[in-house]
Amino acid sequence: MAVPAGSSPTSPIAASLRQQGVDASAVRAGTYALGVGREVVSGWHSHEVHQLEYAFEGIVHVETATARYLLPPQQAVWIPAGMVHSSTMTNVKAVGVFFDPAMGLPAGDRVRILAAAPVIREMILHAKRWPISRTVQDPMADTFFEALAHLVVEWLDRETPLCLPTSRDPLVAAAMDYTNEHLAEVSLPKVCAAIGASERSLRRAFATATGMSWRRYHLESRLLKAMVLLAQDGQNQNVTAIAIAVGFQSVSAFTRAFGQYAGETPTAYRQRVCAE
Repeated sequence: MAVPAGSSPTSPIAASLRQQGVDASAVRAGTYALGVGREVVSGWHSHEVHQLEYAFEGIVHVETATARYLLPPQQAVWIPAGMVHSSTMTNVKAVGVFFDPAMGLPAGDRVRILAAAPVIREMILHAKRWPISRTVQDPMADTFFEALAHLVVEWLDRETPLCLPTSRDPLVAAAMDYTNEHLAEVSLPKVCAAIGASERSLRRAFATATGMSWRRYHLESRLLKAMVLLAQDGQNQNVTAIAIAVGFQSVSAFTRAFGQYAGETPTAYRQRVCAE
């Protein structure tokens, strides 16, 4: 999806702080706790600061001009300063850490989902004592956030592949939309019939626009959807029901594909993200 022209250049968080009369630039780094019920969409925006956000509960989707990222519970997302993005949050409890770009972090040119090391959670929990809204410098806070920034540099090299490409090509975008709306029963012939394209044309267009085949996109879409369902523990869906819901014909096939993609079984993943 293309970023809309005229997107807001500031984040909802920064706007909220300004409404409170807070100058968030008074400190080099700080935190902002977030809790939302049901589904909330931020709209397209960017931050003047780098953002590291950790989701303790719920699901966050972050979309940029070129990719759509999934942030499940117990994972962290890195959003560099200036990156225009839109976030969709569902029943989320999260804490964001904001860093002044002058601290020297290598921002990069894309969003990244970081491996869920326990130290991320513990340091972010500790960092809540220093909100971004504070107006007084604290040498202890400066030392703490400098240490956290150094660790972030290491974590950026160990990102997890929880994202899918997006496309400005109308044909490819239509194929993506149809695929995601019909994950359980979709096939390449059905997609082509729905969007009025030949299989050969769509294969070429998809590979050119995304660097992956449609079949690979479909598989990863199913696995990302499964991760969302597994994390929504309140629904009490068993693994078999989730496998069927995303189009797998057997639990064994689902478990094998999930393990290759996520590095753990569906059951182990659910136990980890729903532990809190």
